[in-house]
Amino acid sequence: MLVQLDNDTYLKPNKVIFTDFLNRWLVEYAKPNLSPRTAEGYEYIIKKHLIPAFGKIPLSKLKPEHLQKYYADKQNGGLSAQTVRHHHTIMHKALKTAMEWELLHRNVADSVSRHRAQRIEMQTWNEHEVNQFLEAAKTTPYFALFYLALFTGMRRSEILALRWQDLDFLMGEISINRSLHKLKGGKIILRSPKTKTGKRTVALPPSAFLVLNDHRKEHEANCLLLGTILSESDYVFNKLGKPLLPDSVSHAWIKIIKRIGIKPIRFHDARHTHASLMLKQGIHPKIVQERLGHSSLQLRLILIPM
Repeated sequence: MLVQLDNDTYLKPNKVIFTDFLNRWLVEYAKPNLSPRTAEGYEYIIKKHLIPAFGKIPLSKLKPEHLQKYYADKQNGGLSAQTVRHHHTIMHKALKTAMEWELLHRNVADSVSRHRAQRIEMQTWNEHEVNQFLEAAKTTPYFALFYLALFTGMRRSEILALRWQDLDFLMGEISINRSLHKLKGGKIILRSPKTKTGKRTVALPPSAFLVLNDHRKEHEANCLLLGTILSESDYVFNKLGKPLLPDSVSHAWIKIIKRIGIKPIRFHDARHTHASLMLKQGIHPKIVQERLGHSSLQLRLILIPM
C-alpha cells in the first residue's frame, strides 16, 4: 500500500459488485462505443453467461482463478474454444475499462491463459461445383446476388447494402463503403467498414458485369410495372423497395444446395471459394487480401479444391 501511495497508484477499496459493473459497462461503454450488432452480442453473453456465473463477487476481489475456472467450466459444458476466447475478450475489455475508471489497479484477465482455438479448415467449392450451383440459382430471384458473392468475394452484409450508385458500369467496378445488418429486434442498420481496407473498390469480371446489367434491366421493368422509375439510391437487391434480409438470403442459399445435392458450404464460404480460385490461378495473395478487404496478409487456411 505504501508503494502504491508513493507511485500514486493506490485505489480505495470499493464495494462494487462485478456483475453490477458489467451492466454499467454495457450501458456506459459498450453501447456508445461499439457497433450496435457487436454491443448486442456482448449484451447476450454478459446476461446469459457472465452475470449468472459470477454472482455477487466484488469487483476488487476478482482473481485470475475465478476467470480460469469459468473458462474451463464453459468449455467442459460444451462451448467451443473459439467461443470461450470470445468471452475472454469481453472480460479483458471490461476489466481494462475498470482500470481506466480507477476501480481496479490491474487487469486480472492478463494473468489468465486463453484457450487455444482450433484452426478451422474452410470449406470451398471447385469450378464445377460453382457452375452447378449457379445453374440451379438461375431460376431464383437470387441469381445475381449469388453470382456477385462468388465472383467478387464480397461479404453478405456488403452485398445487401449496395445501391445502384455504388456500381460504375463504365469502369466495371463496385465501390464498397457500407454494410447492412439486422439486429435481434428486427431493426435494420447500415454502418461504415471497421477498417480502412474494408472500404474498397472491387473490379467486376466481364461475366458479373453482364449479370448485373441484366439484373438492372429487370429492376427497371419491375419499377415501370409499379409506376415508378429506378433511382440510383435504390438497393441493388431489394423486395418492394426494401433491402433483402440476411437470413432470407442464407436460407435461399441452403435451399438450392439441398435441392441439387452438392457439398454444403455456408454463404460466407463464397468468400473463401472466391479466394481459393484466385490463388489457384496464381494471383498474388496481396491482391486477394485487398480484394476481400482483409486488414492483413494473414489469410485463414483455405482448402483449394483440386
